[in-house]
Amino acid sequence: MLVDCNLYVYSMDQLRPTSANSIALTPLTFLERAATVYGDCISIQYNNTTFTWTQTHRRCLQVASSLVGLGIQRGDVVSVLAFNLPAMYELQFAVPMSGAVLNNLNTRLDARTISVMLRHCEANMLFVDTHLRVVAEEAVARFPPGIRRPVVVLITDNVSVGNDGTKDKLVDSLTMLSCVGSVKDVDCVTTYEDLVEKGDSNFRWIRPVNEWDPMTINYTSGTTSSPKGVVHSHRAIFIITIDSLVDWSVPKEPVYLWTLPMFHSNGWSFTWGMAAVGGTNICLHKFTAEDVFSALNRHNVTHMCGAPVVLNMIANSPHARPLNNPVHFLTGGAPPPAAVVLRTEALGFIVSHGYGMTEVAGVVVSCAWKEKWNRLPVSNQSSLKARQGVRTLGLTEVNVLDPKSGLGVKHDGLTQGEIVLKGACLMLGYLKDPRATAMCMREDGWLYTGDVGVIHPDGYLEIKDRSKDVIITGGENVSSVEVESVLYTNPAVHEVAVVARPDKFWGETPCAFVSLMGKASMEELIKYCRERLPHYMVPKTVVFMEELPKTATGKIQKFTLRNIAKGMAPQFGNSSM
Repeated sequence: MLVDCNLYVYSMDQLRPTSANSIALTPLTFLERAATVYGDCISIQYNNTTFTWTQTHRRCLQVASSLVGLGIQRGDVVSVLAFNLPAMYELQFAVPMSGAVLNNLNTRLDARTISVMLRHCEANMLFVDTHLRVVAEEAVARFPPGIRRPVVVLITDNVSVGNDGTKDKLVDSLTMLSCVGSVKDVDCVTTYEDLVEKGDSNFRWIRPVNEWDPMTINYTSGTTSSPKGVVHSHRAIFIITIDSLVDWSVPKEPVYLWTLPMFHSNGWSFTWGMAAVGGTNICLHKFTAEDVFSALNRHNVTHMCGAPVVLNMIANSPHARPLNNPVHFLTGGAPPPAAVVLRTEALGFIVSHGYGMTEVAGVVVSCAWKEKWNRLPVSNQSSLKARQGVRTLGLTEVNVLDPKSGLGVKHDGLTQGEIVLKGACLMLGYLKDPRATAMCMREDGWLYTGDVGVIHPDGYLEIKDRSKDVIITGGENVSSVEVESVLYTNPAVHEVAVVARPDKFWGETPCAFVSLMGKASMEELIKYCRERLPHYMVPKTVVFMEELPKTATGKIQKFTLRNIAKGMAPQFGNSSM
């Protein structure tokens, strides 16, 4: 029997998206499923407070309901200034479930910067951890007359609020700030728990009309330039969340320790990811290395994330001791020195290295481990883990482009270029900044990261520096990361950052800022480098500091150190290399 193929072509051509198969993607649906599948499992553990996934789901609905009741509408911005508390975790769901756009604020910023951000994103409401109420008061007080101020809602916990009237005093201290421009004429603040108590647990949360609708605004850390408001869609957050779980091979019901600030790219998407797999969120308000080791053993932690500075803190802590059980540690934000990886893994951590940025909402390049590498010496394994790796499944493409030709560089591990990305988890753009958006996301289809890297013969990518951190000395490019990696192998070095210092002869020379955990002089460290590096890469200056300045995400503030180095009197270097 003959069949007319044109009928099939015609039929296929008529297939279109329908209301049944084109529902907007959003990670908020993970919470509903968690309440069904993992309802009796612990969702959050904080000091003596414990919630199950059923309770967390209900509390998020109640808060979302209260926000709508206060007049929050679809597309309004709700900001949060808080440490890693249970309320901070719940707000990652509750705010977008009200239809609003979530804006997590960096807890280490000063009042002036926070005030600028609140005005820039036109925040309608501000949730404030009571431990941060002073900076919040000053930030809101800085609003010019006539500019609508956000309503302030206090997040209290059992540490700061007791039965002695303290809570009422804290509320009173902020009430006066909400009298101008409140939502729906509400002219008094309330507390987070009041919103939970008064909310409707049967609230039908507000789904995005389109998966491209904005879901989050995160301001960049400002390590290289002025902070910019990165806007992500529900679609991008959904994709990066699933992608991150798959890439890190996160199993069902992990125990996750929150050492990574949730405000940092929404905890690299693991805020929503833990709901997807029914994980237990161990919240820490602030922590030391001793707190980390205590929590790891007390809660049988299986997973945690953090910047290399956290790895360094753990490895060099006097409280460091072998773990009872292996703990998976995903690090990123800056290249981890191989020496630090080696020391951390010796304690029983399984370190994975990823690369991402605020503009991609999480980790999009990771050092996918190969079985054959397990047979290499441990020091070689640590060096391999320090590389950023290959694209994750959710990223379409990654490359390193030559700045002059615009073509991909040779895969020789030596030829440097700018790292570029493309994929479905990229940002919508920078809020109210079309020029910066166009400079970052260009017409050639790439997002330009500003990071300098190489691609090794095996196809694995490695970051060499930020483009602004490359030191040009006598026409030679010096990777600050390479110099730092050598200094980190010195047992006396705790932290190090290398930046450019002006030089009358060479133009620039490497200047190392170092904090010590042992004894070492400038001459000793310079000699140490000369024995291990080409002479043009050796620091000509070493500045000792008790602690290097950092952002809240653990990145060393090189722009601050560059300013210090520029303020030094220019050197008059000789012509010897």
